[in-house]
Amino acid sequence: MTSRVQIVETVTLLVGLKLRFFWDNDSLSALLALELKADLLVLLSDVDGLYSGPPSDPQSRLIHTYIKEKHQSEITFGDKSRVGRGGMTAKVKASIHASEAGIPVIITSGYAAENITKVIQGQRIGTLFHKDAYKWAPVKEVDAREMAVAARNCSRRLQFNILILSLITSHALSSEERKQVLLKIADALEAHEKEIRIENEADVVAAQQEGYEKSLVARLDGLILEKTSSPLGVLLIVFESRPDALVQVTTEAIPDTVGGKFIGLVTSSWKLPTIIFQLDDVIDLVIPRGSNKLVSQIKSSTKIPVLGHADGICHVYVDKFANTEMARRIVLDAKIDYPAGCNAMETLLVHKDLVDKGWLNDIIVNLRTEGVTLYGGPKASSLLNIPQAHSLHHEYSLLACIVEIVDDLHAAIDHINLYGRHVTLYFGHTDSVVTQDQEVADVFLCQIDSAAVFHNASTRFSDGARFRLGAEVGIRTSRIHARGPVGVDGLLTTRWILKGSGQVVDGDKAKIHLTHHEERSD
Repeated sequence: MTSRVQIVETVTLLVGLKLRFFWDNDSLSALLALELKADLLVLLSDVDGLYSGPPSDPQSRLIHTYIKEKHQSEITFGDKSRVGRGGMTAKVKASIHASEAGIPVIITSGYAAENITKVIQGQRIGTLFHKDAYKWAPVKEVDAREMAVAARNCSRRLQFNILILSLITSHALSSEERKQVLLKIADALEAHEKEIRIENEADVVAAQQEGYEKSLVARLDGLILEKTSSPLGVLLIVFESRPDALVQVTTEAIPDTVGGKFIGLVTSSWKLPTIIFQLDDVIDLVIPRGSNKLVSQIKSSTKIPVLGHADGICHVYVDKFANTEMARRIVLDAKIDYPAGCNAMETLLVHKDLVDKGWLNDIIVNLRTEGVTLYGGPKASSLLNIPQAHSLHHEYSLLACIVEIVDDLHAAIDHINLYGRHVTLYFGHTDSVVTQDQEVADVFLCQIDSAAVFHNASTRFSDGARFRLGAEVGIRTSRIHARGPVGVDGLLTTRWILKGSGQVVDGDKAKIHLTHHEERSD
């Protein structure tokens, strides 16, 4: 252990050296840490640590772990410290020098008296410099959108892996198999109990120091808990050329006891009065029934949740294993039966093998005979000598559609997931695969992220009446809260009703006894 005499002698020597060779305390501190073979060097600053740019710039972010190969060329230093001589530039140089020599360094704010204690406790504050940092931190910091896209891709792969497992085993997981999966998860949690507890305690300490209230987990004791369904509340239904939309949602068969103003009718021109869309304190949901233009206008005019959809870009993919006569009937029905419908086919994807077999030419003749105007994707336009579509994401809503050739099933899936969804939170509307290969169908049904996905059926079946919903109150292509054709049950939400006899939480000391009732409607 270094004696006090040695420390005093070293400090005296270094102070003398500072007068001759050093211009800042940071480089002196680094040299002192090296001489004393310190376990850790803490450099205090007037900011929380090293930032990617000037700390005053809102775009700058705190760098928790400095990686020389990554950050050396990225960092832009701001003004010098208000209280020191060298500023952050000097601190970084001193930190790099000390860390490369084996002394870990942390730069943190000196304005918080507890920061040194936090550092000693191992909490993640400030910026860490360490010679092995490049081994720990990822080379690339992923932004929020990249994380979200990666999560979605992983979700699709997970769905696909579950599908493959089902195909291999020829059955879904049994209750016992699901139980074994849960038991394995429990075993893994118990095996890592120590690490989990350490991390959890660190999170709790951090939350307390940040001033957060301690989370309370409410547990029930001898109570009856019911999950019930109840109406969403006040609905605003807007229709431009669909008067049947009103009677699909409600009729005159309303009891007198609910009041004569249960239903109100607002008449106006197509340009809707903006005042009604500002009533978010009394209206719970807007249901637009009409064109995509109407839906978009309403969404941009209100804070009230809107049950609507964007473009109805419906695809039909004809696989190489399709029954060609069945495929012909499905394609013609999907496009010709009612072209103005949002469930009409707008893009026909054809497997490349069907080009050589002549089926593609046959269906082109059939479509043109019915008066359909054809546009091509990059491959089909040159091969078939038809005009190239200005966009592969377009809802024609008339006798027109896009034709494109794909190499295989996965190319068709990628095309649909890319061009089928809207740039906002809306996903695909309805997409269909025509094939006699059950494995191809299963993969398609699993990986297409649309509100409705069909196998060997026309997209025109995507309809509330055909789904036997009783009535179609709307169509929704986003995930929340209902999706696809929405019936009356899509206008319900849930409530919790709890019945007790004086029970209190009391620190969750009592044993838990739960009684569950089947869900009922109010």
